[in-house]
Amino acid sequence: MKILALDTSSIVATVAVMDEGQLIGEYIINHKRTHSQKLMPMIEALLKSCELTMEDIDLVAVAKGPGSFTGLRIGVATAKGLAHAVDIPVVGISTLDALAFNMPFSEGIICPILDARRSQVYTAVYKWDDECLNSIEEPMAVSVEELVEKLLERPEKVIFLGDGIGANQEYLIEKLGDRAIFPPNSVKMQRASSVAELAMERAQNGEIENYYELVPTYLRKSEAERQYEEKMRRCGKSES
Repeated sequence: MKILALDTSSIVATVAVMDEGQLIGEYIINHKRTHSQKLMPMIEALLKSCELTMEDIDLVAVAKGPGSFTGLRIGVATAKGLAHAVDIPVVGISTLDALAFNMPFSEGIICPILDARRSQVYTAVYKWDDECLNSIEEPMAVSVEELVEKLLERPEKVIFLGDGIGANQEYLIEKLGDRAIFPPNSVKMQRASSVAELAMERAQNGEIENYYELVPTYLRKSEAERQYEEKMRRCGKSES
């Protein structure tokens, strides 16, 4: 089975191709250009480098969130469009699951944190057990203070991943001390290869989706939705 995997849930754009469990190519761009500019050229270049076309791909996998609202919409829409064009199934993978999978068989617990703005992070907590990555705290949008309170209830070291580290590293060290671990940049950012690995497991278990059914996972409403609801509330009050 050949899998094309995408992740555009943050500023990082990453694309990978996996063939029967073997990673045969991966591109990562961590730069300011928008995903709408760089994603399709990356896919085309990677497939060409691997001497493949979309007709050779059996499954499209995509990080479906949480993460940047715009990035998720671009990634999911691209995955659906590619799958529709050649009539193949898709698999949506949690961005947080894929980030945690970057640290295989590690000791302690793994805590991806993504910048959710409004003084919050998207996060979850994971632990490896018998070569299985288990979720011990479900995905949530919380303040870093709330997250630290949860982490202080456990004794293990905590490996942090994701773009939420930058703004919160000093606070995490202050509160957790040497329990807080920050891995190299090469593994603390999104990797499409991890999306592909998890998608292969899902496909082997028959957990594939029709591209019509795939939707992003946001965890909370977008800023535009919140502003619209607030405007409607104000209008309702003024009319009454």
